[in-house]
Amino acid sequence: MSVLARLIRSREGVAGRVLLALPVLAAFLAPFLFPGDPLAIRGPALVVPLADPAFPLGTDRLGRDVLAGLLHGARASLVVGLATALVAAVAGALVGTVAGFAGGLVDEALMRLTEAFQTVPGFLLALAFVSVAGASLPVVVFAIALGAWTGPARLARAEVLSIRERDYVAAARVVGMRSSEIALREILPNALPPVLALASVIVANAILVEAALSFLGLGDPNIVTWGSMIAEGRNVLRSAPFLSIVPGLGLVVTVLGVYLVSEGLAEALAARKVRA
Repeated sequence: MSVLARLIRSREGVAGRVLLALPVLAAFLAPFLFPGDPLAIRGPALVVPLADPAFPLGTDRLGRDVLAGLLHGARASLVVGLATALVAAVAGALVGTVAGFAGGLVDEALMRLTEAFQTVPGFLLALAFVSVAGASLPVVVFAIALGAWTGPARLARAEVLSIRERDYVAAARVVGMRSSEIALREILPNALPPVLALASVIVANAILVEAALSFLGLGDPNIVTWGSMIAEGRNVLRSAPFLSIVPGLGLVVTVLGVYLVSEGLAEALAARKVRA
């Protein structure tokens, strides 16, 4: 049975896909249901949910539609999570492959660099980088990826150390393939599955870090995010708690869905390794 088939049949995978379908659907429908600027003022301030059919989830202190912000916030969170995972997984896989395949001083130098980044908490690293470079979506993605690539790097290195001694790698050397070709064409593709499983965890962590940065006022001010919506609601938490609860529930559903999918993927990969 393939990894995909095992993921589809696993209970965690099914539950995760159901939960993830909600923010994905919201992100897809956002530009169609609310084509305008979600930060624009749409009506009276602090309309409570279900009180006005025009604003099913109410409005914030400035009269902005909470539902429009929720749907557009799903787009921002998913973009940040997926882009961060892509950058961190690619960078980490390349570093880990080079370190594991080259060995010696190259391995030592790259692993010491990896450990240096691991000594700094990822959130603090992202906080410092965004504070210096300025708040924009690409900067936020790069800042979060700075603290997230070390896990894929160490995991890829461990896989490469196991793979590089196998028969098909030795056969590639015998036929005259260059070291770079062996590393990128023979070793890296076989070291990727565990890295991809870890990438789903990076997505969840990136969504939470982005929300925390936005909550602190360090997110992109031109984009509505769930973190900025929660920060907006904290000023009227007693009188209008829905302003923080609604985007908070969006975060919980998305992160839980990603986590369950990663659990299902990890189980599918473990079953494949045992079968092999």
